Amino acid sequence: MNQPLSASAQAFLKSRDQLLAWRGDPAAASAQFRWPELTDFNWAIDHFDTMAVANHATALWIVDADGTEERFSFAQLSQRSSQVANFLRAQGVQRGDRVLMVLGNESALWETMLASIKLGAVLIPATSLLTPDDLRDRIARGGVKHVVVGAVQVPKFDAIEGAFSRICVGAPQPGWVDFAGSKDAPTAFDPQGTTRATDPMLLYFTSGTTSQPKLVLH
Repeated sequence: MNQPLSASAQAFLKSRDQLLAWRGDPAAASAQFRWPELTDFNWAIDHFDTMAVANHATALWIVDADGTEERFSFAQLSQRSSQVANFLRAQGVQRGDRVLMVLGNESALWETMLASIKLGAVLIPATSLLTPDDLRDRIARGGVKHVVVGAVQVPKFDAIEGAFSRICVGAPQPGWVDFAGSKDAPTAFDPQGTTRATDPMLLYFTSGTTSQPKLVLH
């Protein structure tokens, strides 16, 4: 049985369902949709975790170029993201901290995304195509305190100085905390604070095609 939804979670779902009902009628959606009025709301805890209770339906299905597949249920992602949240907290990640993430299409990407939301950290997703200079710029302008990257990205950080913590997904790297340690973290997560619906969650850099990339806060 799913846990009772908070008032904010109910308002979020109501607005989502309205948009789904109007997906074939953009004029009605434009005229009638109203943004939900949310107060305390953490999407990963109040929505995802609640919906994931005993939910063994597939939430994430990864198919690699060689045809190998991995499937994760809502319940599995909920538990793993709680483990990763506890693991990141142990590495010093706190509410409001900026976390730069450079990962491929792998389970750690989604686990880290959900975990950061649970912690109230601000996630900065970044493409693997960035150069060391690009990364240095993002770390400086984004006020990054922690980075979570794949092992193939580690050499790009060799010449980047800073006090940010370094967490590596994949083959262990000297001087980096091994993301695999998250599997030993507790599966029960305590939020230790309230997430306001107006709190920052994601910080994106625009493409920067014609000028320097700009920060966009969600």
